[in-house]
This record gives sequence, structure tokens and C-alpha cells, in this order.
Amino acid sequence: MLCYARFILVLPLLGAGLGAQATAQPAPPFKAQRSDEDYSYLKDPSRRQDDLDLLKYIPLSADGDSYVSLGGEVRERFEFFNNGGWGREPKDTNGYLLQRYMFHADFHLGSRIRFFGQFKSGLENGRNGGPRPPDADKADVQQAFLEAQLTGSPKEGVALRVGRQEISFGTSRLVSFREGPNVRQTFDGARLTVLQAGWRLDLFATKPVETNRGAFDDSPDHARSFWGTYAVHKLPVLPKGNIDLYYFGIDRRLARFDAGAGREQRHSAGARIWGSTEAWDYNIEPVFQWGRFGAGDIRAWTVASDTGYHLSSVRFHPRIGLKADAASGDHHPGDGRLGTFNAMFPKGAYFSEADLLGPYNVMDLHPSMELHLLKNLSLTMDGDFFWRQSTRDGVYGIAANLLQTGRTATARFIGSHTSAQAEWRLDRHWSVTGMYLHFFPGEFLRQAPPARNVNFVAVWTTYKF
Repeated sequence: MLCYARFILVLPLLGAGLGAQATAQPAPPFKAQRSDEDYSYLKDPSRRQDDLDLLKYIPLSADGDSYVSLGGEVRERFEFFNNGGWGREPKDTNGYLLQRYMFHADFHLGSRIRFFGQFKSGLENGRNGGPRPPDADKADVQQAFLEAQLTGSPKEGVALRVGRQEISFGTSRLVSFREGPNVRQTFDGARLTVLQAGWRLDLFATKPVETNRGAFDDSPDHARSFWGTYAVHKLPVLPKGNIDLYYFGIDRRLARFDAGAGREQRHSAGARIWGSTEAWDYNIEPVFQWGRFGAGDIRAWTVASDTGYHLSSVRFHPRIGLKADAASGDHHPGDGRLGTFNAMFPKGAYFSEADLLGPYNVMDLHPSMELHLLKNLSLTMDGDFFWRQSTRDGVYGIAANLLQTGRTATARFIGSHTSAQAEWRLDRHWSVTGMYLHFFPGEFLRQAPPARNVNFVAVWTTYKF
């Protein structure tokens, strides 16, 4: 712990000269997936603006085509729950600290071979009952993959990536690296990427990596397999339109739903239509699922939408948004057909940073307003209203864990929340975020008392280099 604290104290000194040189081409922002970053442009000394650019491009050959790029992240996050389990647990009111430390090295060995390695450490302090599964991982390998450019170039060609890697598609509704929680999700396997004629096509076969709390003990989950393909292309019939088409397959030896437990072999076919104009942005995504659960069949679905309108001429440049989601539940328990939708590997903070509910057997309406109070300070206020899609199925958490059975309750309305979140980006490296959420239980939750209101506060600061 002391070494981590010293590291945090040294970081501001390392970045003391950030933004020293003005240039017509500012440095790009850090990406959510650090393996997607490309610092080959720093081969040109005139593009170097930041004192830490000396870590982003370290030449390994005389021609500069081989180089290593170093980077990392420190995130310190405090969370406080009041009645985090709606008052049903004896110690569900407390505050705790979550710490995330990550460091990576990206080796480019010429124009066709690349190795990316990333270390992680996630620590939890003070939570009643100890850490949840994604809260703690003392030390481990987050990513370690070899990538070969088989044909063409990274802009148009075929590349193969083999090893431990983060995977995310679209808006991360079904496949994500789980950014919100303290420890991110990763996968072991192979991924083939084809960029050709305006198309991007990814084909992959993986096993999810289990998060274990010890040192270097994470391993692939041999009880689960995950594979599929994802394609992206422009859709010129819509303004700045794009279309994603995909298929995912998952096999879980033991899956549990309110309807029972058994082996789950599920297939998902989906599409996403998205784009933007000067004022509008839109995102619509339907998914259909089929397969086998135990001795029975699977028939499930979801439809999600996110639409926003930007008032650029109004003070604070507000964006008024509305999300509307529906994910199917099981309507006839015991009939040999499972109707509960499975979101597989959804993003963290799916409905909110509190992660009280997951996208299973749920319908929600989620209005919001985002204000840009300053160039680097934004405020988002929202409300979210939740109903069960099927009154015969239960309510689930973000990891598909059953929170309350639907077999002993008849009400459809689950509850609602209001929240406010402020984000201050001090510069390219530093950000500070704080949010407050209040959840009001609905009749469904009140049918299993005590169903108390939930208060959630989170404050976190992140440093990236």
C-alpha cells in the first residue's frame, strides 16, 4: 500500500510539464481500451508536446519502425451505500475504497508484429462482507497478446490477435471490458480482424477469464466458452448512419435463472443502427436469442434505444436524451422453454454507477440531460423507471444473479432512481468524477420487505499516461 501511495504522489511531478508546447495537432485523448492507442506519430519529434511522450515512443530500431510504448492508469474510488440491498442485509450501509493500478507495454516489432502486455492490481478496503467478485485482484495479467498483420496494413488488411485480451463491441451492451467495476473483464482466445472496402469484420473464439483475488492466479473459465462475429459498415441511407450486424454464441455448463438451473447453450443475433446529425444522435439495437437450457429451449429478445438532441445554441449546450430498453423474461416457468434474456458480458454501470439492476427481464425509460458548464466540466442529471417485462420472472443483478424471485410477487413496477453526476477533466491525464443516486423501491420490491430507499455516493479520480 505504501508503494502505491508514493507512486500517486510522484505522478503529478512526472506530469508537471504537460502541455508545454503548443501545436496545431493536439495529442489524441486516451482510449477506453489502451491497446487501441497508436503512438507511431511520435516518430516525428515535432509532434511531441508532453514531457511523458518520452514514454509513449521509445525507438528500438534505427529506422524507428520498431518501438515500445509505455502507459498506465491509477484510479482511486470511494463508494458509499445506504441500504445497498434495500435494507435486507444486516450490514448494507457502509463506505469503502476501491483502488485500481494498471501498467502496459506495447511492443511494435516492425510494421507487422506487435506484443501488448498489461498488468493490473485491484484493491478493496473497508467494505462490509469483503470484496465483491469484480472488486479485488491483488496482482495479475490483464492482457498479454501477440498480434500479426497477415495482409495489408492496420487501416485495410487482415490481422490476427492471440492471447489474453479485452473485447468490446458496439456500445458494450452485450460484450464489454467492464469499465465501471474495479477489475475489468478479459478473455483468453483468438480474434481475426478484417478491414476491407469500408467493412470491419471481427471473428473470435474465447474463454472468459475468471477474476481471482490472489496474485497471478486468474485463469480461463473452462466451464464457459464464448465465440462469435461482429461486422460494422456505413449506412448511407441514414444521416451519418452506420450498421452493426453480429452473432454471439455462449456455452455455460451451469446457468441459474428464476426458472431453474442447467446447461445453457445460447445463440444471439443482433443489429445496431446508429449515427448522428448536427443536432440529433440515435442508436437502436434489437437482439434475438435461441438455443438450449437444460432439456428445454431458449427463446428470448431485447430491444434498446438511445436518442439525443443537442441544443448547441443554448447556454451550456445541453443534450436531452432518452433511453428505452426492454429485455424479455420467462412467461411460463416449467413449460420447457426459457424466455429470460441473457446480456452475457454487459458493461459495468449499465443503468447507473450503483449497478443495482441488470438488463434481464426488465423494461425501463431513462430520460437525461447533460450540461457542459465549462469546457472541461460537465453535469448529467437523469431519472430511470423500471418494470418487469414478465411478472412470472424475477429481477436480476448486473451479473445475472437473481435478486428477488418472481414466483411470490405479482407487481410489475420495480422502482425508479434519480441521479446527478459531475465530471471535471483537469487535463488530458487527470479527471475527477462525483455522483449521487437515490433509488425509490416500487411495489414489486415492497412485496418482499423491508424494501428501503437506497442512497449511493461515489467519488473517483483517475490519472492516465
